[in-house]
Amino acid sequence: MKKMLEKFSFRRTVLVLADAFIVVSSSLITNFILSFSGREISSSGLLISFMVGILSCCGGLFIFSAYSKLWRFFNRRDYLSCLYGVIVGFIASGIFVYMAKKEIPLTFMCIHCLLTIAGVCMFRLLFREAFVTIKSAATDESRKRTMIVGGGQTCKMILTEIHNARRTVSDTPNPSAQYEPVCIIDDDRSKIGSEIQGVTVVGTTNEIIKFVDQQHIEQIIFAIPSCLEDERKRILDICSGTNLPVKVVPFIGNLIFNDKNNPLLSQMHDIKVEDLLGRAPIKFDNEDIRSFISGKTCMVTGGGGSIGSELVRQIAKYDPKHIIIIDIYENNAYDIQQELIMEYGDSLKLTVLIASVRDYDRMNAIMGKYKPDIIFHAAAHKHVPLMENSPMEAIKNNVIGTFNVASLAQFHEVKKFVMISTDKAVNPTNVMGASKRCCEMIIQYYSQQHDGCTEFVTTRFGNVLGSNGSVIPLFRRQIESGKPVTVTHPDVIRYFMTIPEAVSLVMEAAAIAHGGEIFVLDMGQPVHIVKLAENLIRMYGKIPYEDVEIKFTGLRPGEKLREELLMDEEGLKQTSNKLIFIGNQIQLNCDSFIRKLRRLRNAANHNLNEEAVKALHDIVPTFTTPEEFNRAELIKEHKNRRAL
Repeated sequence: MKKMLEKFSFRRTVLVLADAFIVVSSSLITNFILSFSGREISSSGLLISFMVGILSCCGGLFIFSAYSKLWRFFNRRDYLSCLYGVIVGFIASGIFVYMAKKEIPLTFMCIHCLLTIAGVCMFRLLFREAFVTIKSAATDESRKRTMIVGGGQTCKMILTEIHNARRTVSDTPNPSAQYEPVCIIDDDRSKIGSEIQGVTVVGTTNEIIKFVDQQHIEQIIFAIPSCLEDERKRILDICSGTNLPVKVVPFIGNLIFNDKNNPLLSQMHDIKVEDLLGRAPIKFDNEDIRSFISGKTCMVTGGGGSIGSELVRQIAKYDPKHIIIIDIYENNAYDIQQELIMEYGDSLKLTVLIASVRDYDRMNAIMGKYKPDIIFHAAAHKHVPLMENSPMEAIKNNVIGTFNVASLAQFHEVKKFVMISTDKAVNPTNVMGASKRCCEMIIQYYSQQHDGCTEFVTTRFGNVLGSNGSVIPLFRRQIESGKPVTVTHPDVIRYFMTIPEAVSLVMEAAAIAHGGEIFVLDMGQPVHIVKLAENLIRMYGKIPYEDVEIKFTGLRPGEKLREELLMDEEGLKQTSNKLIFIGNQIQLNCDSFIRKLRRLRNAANHNLNEEAVKALHDIVPTFTTPEEFNRAELIKEHKNRRAL
């Protein structure tokens, strides 16, 4: 019986019979109403109205495709097809009655038509609601009503996995059996109305929210692993707007197909902020990195921080000879030390030292003792507003610290020195960004010397999701504590990448560098911070501006409306990885640079705030005020909008 009910031909027959009953009932009701004024028609007239009405109305409904749609998916357009079908049917029946010279009053025909329209539309509405309610009640309570976005091969694999899980008898609950596929969404309109393994394709991605409401959906599966980056972001933005749990099938390159037969559903993950960046995760050549790291002594300054600790984790995977972690903050250094000991035990030679890159003699002693082959320089002050209030500290730690470590790397014949920079170094509007640009210039200075064997390289990337001081941990704390989410400005946009991506960039840059390059990652389209906040709120199952307020607090000291990845003079050339580019270094006047650097160092060491900032402006000619930069950006944005 259930299979019979699911057959579309059977359901269409039921609809035709129901419509015939409605036509007959409407005719009887019309005659009853007219009997009060003595204008009822004869029994023979009623019989004619029955027969002609059924044939003409059902014919009209068929012509307007009212029987080609599943009733539980009827929308406003489909109800209009019922309206047009009934009206055309009654016009045709009226013409037939007139030609047959049967006396059926026009009043009877009009009332009969109106009642039939109401009955046909009401029947479909009530039946749709009843069907969804009964279907929902009949579903196993442990199963969640699921919408699958994407009607391709991955969708078929998911449905097969669910059906197989239900047929398998086991004492252990199978997670794949907990899904109840209700409908499929696909942007190929030719698929709409068709079925994939018994589940109907109901509409396009622009209709996701509508069908979530209509079908009482409890969760969504995003099943387009090969989706283009911009389209992926658009669809996931819509899905996150439903405030439902969203499971994401990983990018197709990350799916595991092997002899162990890993279930596809077990590889899905909840929607994450990373999924909303608008691009696929960057892939790197692990063999290049392995041959570069294996058997080498690697030193990581700032090795306890967000980037530094991930660097250490990834280096440890490639069989290094020795890892040396340098950090001034003992708690972070201890945490990564214990993590690596638990993971590798005695198989990894690890040294953790508490030291400051500002201390030239201490760093000299460390390099002299351990003789590193590679140095990853991640130690830096990064927090923009804090460095605006304490500019000398940014200069001492970032600039002087980098100069110390770079000069000692050359002296101790370190093979490669990799400095980690930031997009805030491009046309900086704050002390932190200007200090990092100065660090880039120091690395460039040493790469131009050609006095030693050290190859100096810079890696530059944008904001890192989840790092210390990034917006995501702050937004999470605010949402979880029930506080408003604070965004500085509605027009602020930033480039984002994940910590593993950032670190993989550093590793590959080190592997393929020959000295003097600035490596830049193509990070896709920049992200509006307010959109990021809205999506994160939705991922917590809340509604932005209703359940969680978003407050705009104004730009912080030194903050840009938007960041850049490259200065105009640098240009770009592609590497073997199509998403990693090399920015050409701008030639320095070495003598002039060293004089200005000495002046900057002296001002910072004597804690002369104004003198230090002035010297920083002098050494970094692109260092401007945030007010000037943001004013120019707003004017540019206004011109672009007018041009559109």
